[in-house]
Amino acid sequence: MKRTRFAVILAAAALILGACGDAGEDDKDPVDTEVDSNAAAQFEDGTRMKEIAESGKVKIGVKYDQPGLGFKAAGDDAPTGFDVEMAKIVAAKLGIKAGDIQWVETISDNREPFLEKGTVDFVFASYSITDDRRKVVGQAGPYFLTGQQLLVKKGSGIKSVEDIKGKDVCSVTGSTSLANAEAKGAKVRGFETYSQCRDQVLDGAIDSMTTDGSILLGYAALNPDELEVVGEPFSEERIGMGYAKDKPELCQFLTDTVQEAMDSGDWAKAFEATLGKSGAETPEPPAMDPCA
Repeated sequence: MKRTRFAVILAAAALILGACGDAGEDDKDPVDTEVDSNAAAQFEDGTRMKEIAESGKVKIGVKYDQPGLGFKAAGDDAPTGFDVEMAKIVAAKLGIKAGDIQWVETISDNREPFLEKGTVDFVFASYSITDDRRKVVGQAGPYFLTGQQLLVKKGSGIKSVEDIKGKDVCSVTGSTSLANAEAKGAKVRGFETYSQCRDQVLDGAIDSMTTDGSILLGYAALNPDELEVVGEPFSEERIGMGYAKDKPELCQFLTDTVQEAMDSGDWAKAFEATLGKSGAETPEPPAMDPCA
């Protein structure tokens, strides 16, 4: 599992370097998911699935700053990445083509508010499943597993998570990464974006940045002479899909749809076209949680 996860992290690093140059040339539809033209008839009256299918419109929240997961380059019409491909698979099951999806840029701190207020119908934004979040919103999955690491300036003396006790550590506000680092004794600070946090590490104002290793290695690759990723993953992040808690029927729909993609090979195709572009081995899909 560790070897496979590290391969995923290296894949994301390569993707970030590519995204800085020719992200606009990436394949926009790597998974040829068949759109159900009769989707509305497949759902029971009164369900949120039927409402969305009948409207022909869906709003999906994704990250715009995470190449390989959710990234939107300047000049592009739509974001790309593994999260984005999974969202397209769900939309197709609702009878909605990829080009008709309304993508909404979503940062870590507004994922729950966006779902609670109806700003988006779903969130696919490196959204770790936690018990606390499930008290506020619905979360289905996981459809992807990753792990948290540390980004530091070379020569910092920080080599593992044991070394961050009493140190200033940053991540994005609203992420589980901050809570995990605080539990290890770090003094945590939250920023709106990962790039703001990275800049603080480069300037020496913050000792370390922490989040999923797949994101950190990409930032290190952009500043190879100054930054490095250290330590083994010290958490397992279970990435899932967010939906409004007052629409519990969406849980089984999302779970069944993604499970079908895993069984058919579409999940693997989505991985290979995004996180797997550097040649990383495609991992086994994770087992998803049962719906209550």
